[in-house]
Order: sequence, then C-alpha cells, then structure tokens
Amino acid sequence: MAGGSELQALTRRFEAEAAESLLAGYRLLPGVHDELVDAEGKLRPHWGPLLAGLAEMGVEEVNRLFTAADRYLHRSGVFYRVYDDAGGGERPWPLAHLPLLIDESEWQALSQGLIQRVQMLESVLADLYGDGELVRSGALPAAAVAGSPEFLRPLVGVDPHGGSFLRLYAADLGRGPDGRWWVLSDRTQSPSGAGYALENRIAISRSLPELSRSMNVVRLAGYFQGLRAGLTKLDRSGEGRVGLLTPGPLNETYFEHAYLARYLGFVLLEGEDLTVRDNAVYVRTVAGLKRVDVLLRRLDADFADPLELNPRSHLGIPGLVQAVRAGGVALANALGAGLIEAPLMMSFLPKIGPRILGEDLALPNVATWWCGQAAARERVLDGLDDLVIAPAFQRTLPGLLDEGPVIGADLTPARREALVKAIRTRGVDFIGQEAVRLSTMPVWRNGQLEPRPFTLRLFVAATEKGWQVMPGGFCRVSDNRDSRAVTMQRGGRSADVWVLGTGPVEQTTLLPAPGAAEVRRQIGPLPSRAADNFFWLGRYVERAELTLRLLRTLVGRLSSTIEGDSASVAKLTQLLQSWGAVPTGLAHAHTTRHAFAALSRRDLSGALPSLVEAARHTASVIRDRLSPDAWRTLADLALMLAEPVPAKGADAEAHERLERALRALSAFSGLASENMNRQAGWRFLDLGRRIERGIATARLARVLVGEAVSASTLDVLLELCDSQITYRSRYVMTESRAPVLDLVLLDPVNPRSLAYQIDAIAEHLDQLPGHHGDELPLPEERLAARLLASMKAFGANEFDDARLTEVEAQLMELSNDIAERYFIHRSPVETPWDLSA
Repeated sequence: MAGGSELQALTRRFEAEAAESLLAGYRLLPGVHDELVDAEGKLRPHWGPLLAGLAEMGVEEVNRLFTAADRYLHRSGVFYRVYDDAGGGERPWPLAHLPLLIDESEWQALSQGLIQRVQMLESVLADLYGDGELVRSGALPAAAVAGSPEFLRPLVGVDPHGGSFLRLYAADLGRGPDGRWWVLSDRTQSPSGAGYALENRIAISRSLPELSRSMNVVRLAGYFQGLRAGLTKLDRSGEGRVGLLTPGPLNETYFEHAYLARYLGFVLLEGEDLTVRDNAVYVRTVAGLKRVDVLLRRLDADFADPLELNPRSHLGIPGLVQAVRAGGVALANALGAGLIEAPLMMSFLPKIGPRILGEDLALPNVATWWCGQAAARERVLDGLDDLVIAPAFQRTLPGLLDEGPVIGADLTPARREALVKAIRTRGVDFIGQEAVRLSTMPVWRNGQLEPRPFTLRLFVAATEKGWQVMPGGFCRVSDNRDSRAVTMQRGGRSADVWVLGTGPVEQTTLLPAPGAAEVRRQIGPLPSRAADNFFWLGRYVERAELTLRLLRTLVGRLSSTIEGDSASVAKLTQLLQSWGAVPTGLAHAHTTRHAFAALSRRDLSGALPSLVEAARHTASVIRDRLSPDAWRTLADLALMLAEPVPAKGADAEAHERLERALRALSAFSGLASENMNRQAGWRFLDLGRRIERGIATARLARVLVGEAVSASTLDVLLELCDSQITYRSRYVMTESRAPVLDLVLLDPVNPRSLAYQIDAIAEHLDQLPGHHGDELPLPEERLAARLLASMKAFGANEFDDARLTEVEAQLMELSNDIAERYFIHRSPVETPWDLSA
C-alpha cells in the first residue's frame, strides 16, 4: 500500500496528466511570471486539482457552467457604471471564470505584509494630522503633503472617534518577473471591490461547487463578520445603527454599496438623508430624526461637508466636520485618510516604513520618483522612455494626463515635448514609476486556457481582534496580452480569488450564534428618501400596468369586427394620448402602431420604456430593501421592451409582448405582496399603488362612461378594471351604467374599485408614524375621511364628470400631503395627470 508521500505524488501525476489537454495550447508571455506553470512549463502543484476537475467535466460542460455564472450575475443585477460611456449607463459585471489560486504558505506571507503596511500607514496619518514629525524632520517634504487636495486642514489635530484613521484598507498588488509581489497603489479613501469580490465568489462557487469544497477554499464570511462587529462596537448610542454613506445611484460602484448594506445589515444612506444637530448626526426618517453614530463612508472626503470642505458639493452633510471634531460620529475611513492614496507617497514610504516599524516593508511598492525634487526629476526625464508618467496627487491631470498614467515610450513627439516642458515647469504635479511587467494567470477563452496579465486587490479591516485580511480578493484580468501595469487602468475582467487551506474549512456565517441575539421584529425607522422612492415605485408600476391594460384592450378592439367599437377605440386612444403613452399624430385607424409606439418609444414620457426605466431607477435607490427577485423582474421587463420590433407578424407580436409585460408586472406586485414585511416600506409602496389606481379608476370612469355611454364603452371599463367575471356572475344582463359604476367605483370588496383603494389608503395612513387616534387628525387623514364619506354618501348614478374630477383632484392633493409630511422635499409633487383629459 502506498505511503502518504507516494500517494500525493501519484495524485499530482494523475492531475497533471488530466490537465495536459488543457495546457497544450497554453503559450507563456516572454519575460513574465505565470501563476499556472513555472518557467519550464510545468504545472504548479496547487493548480492541479482545478485543471483536473475541468478536464474531467469536458469543454461543453465547463462552458455551460460558466454561462450559468454569467447568468446569475446578470439576473442579480450586478453592474458597474462607466462615467465616460456615451450612454452613461450600466455595464454588466464582466467575470473571468477561472479563479486565481493562492496556496496557504504564500497567503500567510501576503497577509503579514499587508498588516505590516496598514500599521505603517495608520502611523503616517496619525503623524500628518497630529504632531507633523515626518514633515518637520524632512522625511516627507511639506509640499508633498500640503499640495495634496486630500490633505484636509479642518481635520488637523482631530483624533478620529475610536482612535483609528483606517478601518478599511486595500492594496493593489502585481507580481513581477521574479515572482515577487509589489504594491502598485494604496487605497485608503473608501476602498471598493469587497462586495464585488463576494459576488464573484458566489457566482463561481455555484458553478464549481464540488471543486470549491474539495480544494478547501477559505470562506469570506469571517472577514465581513469581523468588519461588521468592529464598526458596530463604535456605536455609543446603544441602538446599533450603522449607516453606509453612498454618493447615490449614479456612482460607478453603487451596486456594491447597496449590496454591502444589505449583507452587513447597515442602513444605506445618502447625504440628503442626514442632518447634523448638536454635533451629532441624525437620519431623517418617517418617524422623525434618529441618531446614527457610525458611517461606513463610500463618499470621497472632499464632498462630505459643503460648509468646511467643498462648497460645491450637493452630496455631503452640512456640519459633518464639526460633528467629527466634537466626537459625535465615527467615520470609516476618517476624513482625510485619502491623503495616503496620492501616488507620490510611494516615493517616500520605503524609507518611512523602517523609521516607524523598525524593519523593512515585507511588501515593497513599485519604484517611484517624485518630480518635485530636483534629483528625482532629472532621473525621470533621463529615463522617460522606460518609465510610467503619472499625476502626483490624483488619478488624472486635466490637459496632460486626462486618462491617467502613460508610458513615455508610447508618447507622440508633440505630446512628449509638452509633457517634458510641464515636468520642468511644475514638477510637483508628476511622478515617474517603474513600468512593471505583470504576472499572468489563465483565463478560459473559446474552450481553452490562455495567459493574461492581472492585478490583485486585497482588503484589510480593523476588527475587535486586530487587523484581519480577507482570505480572497478582487482580481482584475486584462483583456489583452500587454503585461505593463498601465494597461490595467481601464477595461478587463474580474476574477474570484481562492485561498487554499490545507484542511477542512471552517463554516462561517454572518448570522449570530444561537442565543447571541435578542429577538427583534422591527428593522428600524424608514429613511424619508427610501419612503419617497417606495411611494413612487408603486405609482410607476401601477401606471405601467394601466398603460398595458389600455394597450391590450385597444389592440383587441382594433382587431375585432364588433359594431360600435369605433367609439371605444377613440376613447382608448384619447386616454393613451392624454398621458403621453402614444404620440398625438397617430390616427385612430385600425393599426398596431399605437401599441408598438407605447411599447418601444423612449421619447414619450408615458410610454412603457420610460415608465419602466423610471421604476428601475427608483428601485435602484432602494435596492438594498428590495428582494433580488423583484429587482430581476424589473430588469427582465426592461430587456424585453428593448427587443427590436419585427418586420412581420406585428399584430401577434404586439399582443404577445403586452401579455408578457403584464405577467412581469403581476409578478413584481406578487413578490411585493408576498415577500415584503408589513412595515413602513411596504405601506408606502402600496400607498403609491392605491393612489395611482384610484386616480386611474376615476379617470377611466369619467372618460369612458360620460354622456355618450354605450354597451361597448361599459364593457371596456369592466375589462380595464379586471371586473368582467364579477359583473357577469352578478348580473344576467348586458352592461348597464349604474351596475357597472357601482362595481368599479363603490364596491368595497372589489380590489379594483375606487372605494377599495380609498379604504386601503385610509388604513395605511392610520398605521404610519405620527398618526394617533387621540390627537387632531392630520391633513391627509381629513382628506381621506372626506373621500371615504363620498364613497358612502352618493350612489353610482350621482358620480358624474364633475364629481369624478373632484375625486381625482383630491387623490392628487392627498399624494402631495403625504409627500409634504414624510418625504425630504418640501415643494408639492408635480402631478403626472392632466385633468382636462
């Protein structure tokens, strides 16, 4: 029987033989280190099990699994935003399907080097905002600090709450030709990527579950558990309220902000959600102001406070700096921590490290020369062709380095001359860096493995037990074979990072241990901005559903031969035109142009693409509060509406699309009804739906059942209000005005009736914060009471045009009263309805 070492050798031999077919076309780039094979082309041992597993599956199965991973990311709505994209839109998250593998011994060295580096950077920040010994001694030139836009003078002398400037740190690493890891950049402002790393892990683990388990891939949950516990400990109010401060939905990594807030159990907040009172930070909620003691900051420091920092900022919180100064709030990371990110700092850190730590840095950074010093400037100019030229303080330099760093050898003569002149004139704005030739890792392309350059971002968090490194990371893989670091500034794909343990992996989770948490049924007060977006999400979805019902009815009438349908067709078209669903220039001919205009035109405010886009945008702001299934429903609907219009079979295609869109909206409504807790968010969502449906029902009754009432228009009203079956089960007669109006306006048990909507509105208002039975009724309560009374005081035939118009106007006024009381804005909501229709 073979011994342990012999068995390992046999296993590795089997794995190498199984992987041989995948390695056949693997061509290394000259002069670089490769993660998969060594310089002799031999497979590195820790990659053997992965390649053997892929080879055993076969190319078709591997392609299917990786396609499933892409589909998961797409359906989960994982995206990033490209600021200079012509469309200004969201890009699907690009996944490189093979993970980067790091064995345990190498990981231990990386972890120790990162913890050493973050300890050094914490000391540097404490000195620069404190005693200033590094500047006074000449270890750091004063211009290198004071010239940085991230050196925030109002924070000098301010000790951060909790005693640490850095609660989160990330480093971008690259491996050189000799196999050594180098720090390419430090991330201390508001490090991003941890949430994307988590989604990468979920996507790949779902695709390769057996391999993930058998290779002992260390889990990520323990890192996030430590991060959450460390931030929650800073909460001094005892309410455990931690917020994640985001710039908003237009930020390039907003998906990650919403995803992390949900995963960590934090409140996702924008600047307008918050206010400073008596040196403390409060969130505006529908139940009043609630204190927030801790903010995980994803907003750049310069924009955080328009009073003391950038006065042009509309994203920050006036008075935040004073609250920090007074110790009223803890920020992670502290304001001013971004100073370390200035690329020029890398020219001084190699010497500062031993001065602070008493030892050399285990993870050195790429060689850097700051052109603000005469000797370094000449060194850069002399070796311009071999160096990367970059801005000294920020990522770009308008006018010269608009897109970031460039390689000197790639410059045109004119641009080279301009750059040399600028460096000689104002060298403080530039650095020169060694052009690192990055290591490569395998990617899966067209059923085979190919090497591609990559960089690795690793994350460190301050926890109750000290600094903790995430056992994995965020790996960006280049789409081309150019191995110079500068090519990683744009594009590329993202790969999961597997840290391989030597034994079974501990099963960690963010859920508390049994008995460790008290029972709680409330999730905290709802921020006013979230309530606003829930309310309008309900209105947009309901309005889209009504538009679809109108279109479906119109298409049905256009294709019918029933005498008298021309009147109903004209009124349906009038309704669609009145709120901008179809253009006014279309004739009332029997054509499906109306339907396709409403299903495809993006320049019409009432057409389906505009309404669904408005719903998606509104939902994106409260994405952390919506189920992934609800979000995917809206995303799928938007994709369906973007499909091109067919040249043939337009009638059938129009009807099919209408049915599919209605089913999608019904699914969204069902998910909201069945999956949302009956708390404030659900109430505002349903309030929006009920108000919109009430306005629509009154409008439909007024336009369709006016003076020129007919059996055709009465039937249309029943169809639009989804009440045909109920009517026919009650009345063995053709449609008559009074019974139809009673059913769609006054029937308290018909979920589509006007009375049902008003009753639901009154019930929601009674349950919202601030409504108490022993106090004087609020304006919205009085208005709802008048509406309820009118539903009981008048018969169906008494609801003429004037009374229905009054009901519409009262519902719009009610919408404004709700907005005035609960939402952030203080101006009346502009009505989307035209009462003259």
